[in-house]
Amino acid sequence: MSEGAVNLLETEILIAGGGMVGLSLAVALARVGVEVMVVDREPPEARTDSSFDGRSSAIAHGSRRILEGIGLWPAMAGAAEPILDIRVSDGRIGRPASPLFLHFDHRAVGSPFGHIVENTVIRRALSTAVADCGALRYLAPAGLVHAERNGKDAAATLADGRHVRARLLVAADGRDSPLRDGAGIASARWSYPQSGIVATVGHELPHQGVAHEHFLPAGPFAMLPMTGQRSSIVWTERATLAPAMMALDPQSFAGEIERRFGPSLGRIHLIGRRWSYALSFIHAARYTDTRMALIGDAAHAIHPIAGQGLNLGLQDVAALAEAIVDAVRLGLDPGGHTVLSAYERRRRLDNLAVAAVTDGLNRLFSNDIAPVRLARDLGLGLVDRIPPLKRFFMLTAMGGMGELSRLARGEAL
Repeated sequence: MSEGAVNLLETEILIAGGGMVGLSLAVALARVGVEVMVVDREPPEARTDSSFDGRSSAIAHGSRRILEGIGLWPAMAGAAEPILDIRVSDGRIGRPASPLFLHFDHRAVGSPFGHIVENTVIRRALSTAVADCGALRYLAPAGLVHAERNGKDAAATLADGRHVRARLLVAADGRDSPLRDGAGIASARWSYPQSGIVATVGHELPHQGVAHEHFLPAGPFAMLPMTGQRSSIVWTERATLAPAMMALDPQSFAGEIERRFGPSLGRIHLIGRRWSYALSFIHAARYTDTRMALIGDAAHAIHPIAGQGLNLGLQDVAALAEAIVDAVRLGLDPGGHTVLSAYERRRRLDNLAVAAVTDGLNRLFSNDIAPVRLARDLGLGLVDRIPPLKRFFMLTAMGGMGELSRLARGEAL
């Protein structure tokens, strides 16, 4: 066998990026027999270490169905806390929340709105699934340094000199996606003057499965229920002030949380580390190019105000997997125009709508202008008193609106 043949790898689908979205697509495809390869710069053990990612994700009801459909949910279920109620309120630091608020009760829709799961739990479930998928080849750590695409196939060169040929190249390489930019796909993008601070806290009183979104002048402050008497905080703070908050000792840091959240959970204490992330908005002008599709943050990165980032990525996974699998079963090209146009049609406008809404909500609520504050408080109170409108928002939060994939409907891929 020649050296060139040894260095040439072939697969149906090549996924660049082994994050939660990229690996979810890989597992979804491999478990129905589609040959797939993942190339990831990070060592597998790094992604599953608890110090890699301190965030938790809100897995909407529709996203849970997707994870169930590809066999990932059972490994997460024991560490997932149901979101039974959602309470949205407006306020200021050190003062009681506005008496006008929005309350969603899961009994109105018949099931929890979703679950809060630590990202480390999700990554470990994915790692276990990858090892069990015979049709999946996982190259990590491995860098993709060059890609070329034509009407016939996609070819990629890895940092170690190996070459990969595939029918379709999937860019799951993050918000700064080199593949997206290398394909000349423009994107709307801006940075927010805010940072996201995330941590896990313990508290004296039980959270009762209630997720709180408390709007403060610097940005939204979320307290999300985790297993036990723990909650995940997603604290949006002015970028200029966030470093000072991160530098506080644990007791003072917990005190700042209590000032923002109030006394309803009793005394609060920090559990483990805290993390801070710059916040930005990105939306690609298109999600596809010749023999290439963008998914997850490579296609869209949004403000964490409604906890929809991973949910949008999982909906991308479900839609693209369905288009690929349908083509393979019919003997058609899984990287051809029919697959790519079906994926683009199903996902781009829905994602753009969510991205625009989250950006608008952040701009509306992240200020302390008195007339604006009064108008938004009245708006929250009004929505809370109009059952059909309230139900629409509840179903949207659950991932039950728009054109749903088979997986999101609870059907087999």
